[in-house]
This record gives sequence, structure tokens and C-alpha cells, in this order.
Amino acid sequence: MPDWFSPAQLFGYAAFVLGVACFLQTNDRRFKWFMTGECLAYVVHFTLLGNPTAVASSAISMARSLLSLRTRSKWVAVVVIAANVGFGLAIAEKPSDWLPLTASCLGTIALFTLEGVPMRLLMLCGTGLWIANNVIVGSIGGTALEIVIAAINLATIGRMMRARR
Repeated sequence: MPDWFSPAQLFGYAAFVLGVACFLQTNDRRFKWFMTGECLAYVVHFTLLGNPTAVASSAISMARSLLSLRTRSKWVAVVVIAANVGFGLAIAEKPSDWLPLTASCLGTIALFTLEGVPMRLLMLCGTGLWIANNVIVGSIGGTALEIVIAAINLATIGRMMRARR
């Protein structure tokens, strides 16, 4: 049974709050800023949980979110995806280690090539991979975060689609 109030879990809860705020945003720029904060909290969370691939994925995702605020260059996206694959090849030990790395690759494609509803739909696919990862590593806050993010993201997508009509 994990300690619900350990430092690792507290950073997971911080990621939870920032992630919920992120996926409530209908403005893509605010979305990316909140995602940066969520990723930073995740870096600390997964470091304390001892999950190096999730740390690498979260760190790359944080850099990716910041970069996507400045550019939509497909070349930058390719470099970020290559970094994910490189880290995976270097540190992944089992198939489940690829879950957060694949989620990060999907997020990179979403943030650099899409916007609005399509961006959020691809992010939703990554959310599913993060749910699986967090259940496997015992992340209470992370699992709760991703489940809530999935629900909020779906609701935000619905709001955005209604606003378009």
C-alpha cells in the first residue's frame, strides 16, 4: 500500500491540479503553459517514485511544451520525438517503459502540428497511455490526474465543438 502523503505522492497531486487546469483551457497558449507546469511536477513525482522513463518523458514533454509556445516547426517536433525514442532505447527495460515515451511522442505531434479539437483528441490518446503507466508504477495522484484529465478533456472538446456551431 503506497503512502498517500509521501513527497512523491504530493508532487503527483500538484501535477493533478495543474493538469486539470491545463485541460480546462480552451485557449491553446494557456493550455501549453499549464502543461509545462504539470510536466515539471511530474518530473519530481516520477523521480521520487524511481521511474526513469517517466522522468525522461516528462522532462522532454516540459521542454516540448515550452518550445511549442515559440514555434510550430515540424523539424523541432522531429527532434523532440527523436529524443524520446533515444531515451527509450537507452533506458527502457520492459515494454511498459515505452508507455510514457509513446504518450510524449503523441503529445509532440499534437502540440506542433494540430490545434483546437484535433490537438486535444490526440492528447486524449496519450492520456490513455499515461493511465496505464501510472497504474503500473503505483502513482495515485498520476492515475487520478489522467482519469480526470480524460473526462475534462472530453468535456472541453464538447464545449469547443458546441462553440464552433
